[in-house]
Amino acid sequence: MKKFLFTALLVCGFVSFSQAQGTGFNLGAYLGFPASGSDYTSFSIGLDVNYLFEINEKFSVGPATGFGHSFGKDYYGSKQDFQYIPIAGAGRFNINEKMAAGIDAGYAVGISDNNDGGFYFRPIFGYNITEMIQLNASYIGIALGNNRYYNGSYYYSYGSTFGIVALGATFNL
Repeated sequence: MKKFLFTALLVCGFVSFSQAQGTGFNLGAYLGFPASGSDYTSFSIGLDVNYLFEINEKFSVGPATGFGHSFGKDYYGSKQDFQYIPIAGAGRFNINEKMAAGIDAGYAVGISDNNDGGFYFRPIFGYNITEMIQLNASYIGIALGNNRYYNGSYYYSYGSTFGIVALGATFNL
């Protein structure tokens, strides 16, 4: 619970800071499907928040956070959701007016039971529909530490990387 409160305060701070700055604030959502960890989860939804500072015409960097929720599926008689809040840095490269590529990297704070979190990385590719709306595809990976899944009788260790293939949209506010 302490991790959740600390992370929630940090997220609020990012959002407040971002809104105070005016430009560069982005809010997004995604729907994802498991790439690894598919024995445990069925699909994922999430929210993204970042604030990008323009370094030059082609490159932007800034803080990124959000919330991810992967819905658990029945695994040996038990069902457990996987939730995390990423605390990351974001970098974006504008390939041209319509396309961008980038990566978010940092730490995913685990907020669900038996989820200690881990290194977070998210390569992303985006296509700009308008100046305000971008469609994107990404891979969300979390290198897990000693996470375990409890089925009511036994603990099972799950893979070294939890991965999601995601499709979403980002809105530049």
